[in-house]
Amino acid sequence: MSTPELIAHVINLPRKMPTVLGMGAYLKATLCLIDGEKAYVTRDAGDLGTLEAVEDYQVMLDELTSLAWHPLACAAHDLHPDFHSSQVAATMDCPNLAVQHHHAHMLSTVAEHRHDGPVLGLALDGFGLGKNNAAWGGELLLVDGLEYQRLGHLAELAQPGGDIAAREPWRMAAAVLFNLGRGDEIATRYHARPHAKMLKQMLERDLNCPRTSSCGRLFDAACGLLNVLPVSEFEGQAPMALEALADSPKIMRGGWQIENGVLDFTPLLAALPDMDARAGSNLFHGTLAAGLAALVGEAAKTSGLNTLAVGGGCFFNRVMTKMLVQELTSRSITVLQPIHLSPGDAGLSFGQAIAAARYIEQSGKGERYVPGYSRQSPPPQG
Repeated sequence: MSTPELIAHVINLPRKMPTVLGMGAYLKATLCLIDGEKAYVTRDAGDLGTLEAVEDYQVMLDELTSLAWHPLACAAHDLHPDFHSSQVAATMDCPNLAVQHHHAHMLSTVAEHRHDGPVLGLALDGFGLGKNNAAWGGELLLVDGLEYQRLGHLAELAQPGGDIAAREPWRMAAAVLFNLGRGDEIATRYHARPHAKMLKQMLERDLNCPRTSSCGRLFDAACGLLNVLPVSEFEGQAPMALEALADSPKIMRGGWQIENGVLDFTPLLAALPDMDARAGSNLFHGTLAAGLAALVGEAAKTSGLNTLAVGGGCFFNRVMTKMLVQELTSRSITVLQPIHLSPGDAGLSFGQAIAAARYIEQSGKGERYVPGYSRQSPPPQG
């Protein structure tokens, strides 16, 4: 069925499922075809912001769909309508299904483990469009098949300048300093950075400072506060440098607060500007893991669920992941981690395809019909 140049992973499914596609996301875009009892996940085409990646993505799509034994019943894509992968889905000769980004991450992990029934889900990454067009990325969910509920999340931070903050961690640090009442320090601490003098005014006026619950941006804030690579060449570079410094994680008692499901690391962040980078990295990693474990632990008691699926690019961080799993295991919580697929966006298409297959199964109308769908109306939201 597959060729080495196209297919990166073949996943055996527990039963025959409808023939569907998962279209992937924007970064590290892959495609997934479910056909019968197998799922075929392609190699990574790259980030769909370049012409080269877009062209490669289209070639992979053409090759993959030509391999299907049955007509496509559905193409599932990210909730973000501006992603190239979402726009391509609308051109497919089959119904579409929009699947929330972090929900798809959780479905991917759960399906790899062949786990049935509801689970808690912890999604930590840089960005995924949430409900009401919110920027999510540090989410605690309750996932039960096609249904999900947001139980908690990281406290939101402003992103001065918008998307550019993902490449310039000093901006996220500036947002933290402003929250701490230390906004006057922004211009002096980051005097070498263009626009540093105007960031305090941007934050005061809430001008081009969209808010996010992203764990990736929380990592960036820590990097900026500790002066670890204030400007990155690519998203995630600074957090990787921060991780490399962590050799003995420490937990700051009282380093976080949880209120109404919102996990706030303000006490931890307040301590970082006056620390050296290595000590700060150890304190950040240890406290982050402990705080996340506390959030999950509260949800486990409330929900009665003791199984947690995890996903998102922040789980490439081995220091945080190892300590988090240890903390959760000590609370008798079973952690499901991705097995063969990436925890990042390269594994997202599999979760989307699983959502599409389940949607078709539950429609009860056969493989060529999704109730309520039309080209003129918005696609159903998974």
